[in-house]
Amino acid sequence: MENHEQTSFRFEIDNFSEKRDVISPNFISGGCEWFVRVWQIEDHLAVSLSVPNLESLLHGCERRAKYSFIVLNQSGKELGRTFEAEGLFCFELLDWCHPKVMPMTKLQEDCLENNKLIIEVQLKVVEVVHEGGVTTEKKMFNIEGFDVLYTQVSWVSWIFGEHPDIAVDVRIKNQLLRTAYMNVLLGLIETLDRPPRSLSETELRDAHIELSELTEAGFKVDWLKTKLEEVSLVRKNETSDGSQVEELEEHVKNLKIELENEKTKSSNASDRVLLLEKEVSDLKIELEKERSAKSPISKVALLKDAADSFWNTTNLGIRQRRAGYQKVDSKRFLSCQRTG
Repeated sequence: MENHEQTSFRFEIDNFSEKRDVISPNFISGGCEWFVRVWQIEDHLAVSLSVPNLESLLHGCERRAKYSFIVLNQSGKELGRTFEAEGLFCFELLDWCHPKVMPMTKLQEDCLENNKLIIEVQLKVVEVVHEGGVTTEKKMFNIEGFDVLYTQVSWVSWIFGEHPDIAVDVRIKNQLLRTAYMNVLLGLIETLDRPPRSLSETELRDAHIELSELTEAGFKVDWLKTKLEEVSLVRKNETSDGSQVEELEEHVKNLKIELENEKTKSSNASDRVLLLEKEVSDLKIELEKERSAKSPISKVALLKDAADSFWNTTNLGIRQRRAGYQKVDSKRFLSCQRTG
């Protein structure tokens, strides 16, 4: 580990209004090469500190440095400055950027002398590390006293760029706890960036709790409080505007279900009626059979029919025998006449 003295480098830009993106010459600080880039992002002045020699950052070589930028006019009047940041420069992370150093309108209002802008960078190399075997994604980077992952670096840098005093009142010393609070802050920002209607009541309630916890820890998050109030109001209005439609849609849905149920009941009732009619018909037939089997009149009729049948048969036999006798007598009479 090495600890170098702080150095300063001034980058003077002539005819600034005619230039959109400029890069300074390389300079040496802490035994390492650096350069400054100045450009415009939307309506803000952006400045970054970068490493020009990629080969020096190969094979796990890293450098950690503290730095800040000061914006001056030709007379040396300070127009703006950034907070002091600490960054780890490595092969995967070649530069650190401040995307909103100051509004471009402020530069115009302050009337740059002779259209000349000066960017001064104050830089101190804290250490140069030669190590390997650790992926950048798993490394922790210290931003304004908060250890964050590589994937969070740009977010945290943006937060401190937009709100430099956000953590000046945070008195927590435990680094793990500081990191935990930073994760809560990042999560809250991500939640509030979503469309209001996509947020549930539970998520909004949790957001209020997280905002309260951050405030109690010393974070200056009035801007997030305002954002949360706006999101809550928008969601409430959208919900109320859409509630009537949703209620009508739900009512129509319920009516459709009720109609289908009634149709099913009606169909079942028709089938039931047909079934009952068949059962009644079958019972009537069964009843008639039972009545016929048990009625005395029916028995007498049956006996009478049997008797009539018997007598008819008997009379037929008698008549047949009589006819036979008559034939025999006739033959005998004729025979007697012939012999006489």
